[in-house]
Amino acid sequence: MASREDIKFLNNPNIGKQRKKYCRFRKFGIKYIDYKDPDFLLQFINPQGKVLPRRITGNSLKYQKKIAVAIKRARHLAILPFVADNMK
Repeated sequence: MASREDIKFLNNPNIGKQRKKYCRFRKFGIKYIDYKDPDFLLQFINPQGKVLPRRITGNSLKYQKKIAVAIKRARHLAILPFVADNMK
């Protein structure tokens, strides 16, 4: 029987594999999330204005909660809109 090394793939076997998600805050050592920076917060909001979940962004629980609080504060101060159609 042919071994694994003898089999030649017609296409790349890595296609379809997803990269491992990581928490960008832990990786880059970000301690404080500034609610006055709307460009940074827009990375965690979808075009309708909803907060993206952890399973999509890859944030840890601690920083996902801080992101949610920062977005809520920015909305309260009218830095970010509550509801928008195609914000990005």
